[in-house]
Amino acid sequence: MKRKPTSPGEILFEEFLVPLGMTQKELAEYLNCDYKVINRIINEKATVSPEMAMKLGAAFNTTPTFWLNAQTAMDLFK
Repeated sequence: MKRKPTSPGEILFEEFLVPLGMTQKELAEYLNCDYKVINRIINEKATVSPEMAMKLGAAFNTTPTFWLNAQTAMDLFK
């Protein structure tokens, strides 16, 4: 049995928001998107779209591909 990949939401929360002391609402405001979108991604209720991957990449100095690869790994696991 394969190990479940780390979700993009978990990466976003544990590797970016927590270390920066940033809330989901603050990130939503920064990205100019609805708080519910961020919350749903973090709670694995929504996927990271290409548009969101671009926003996250710009916000955290990563590439959109980083976020899309994490999402693809989750999609393939399911």
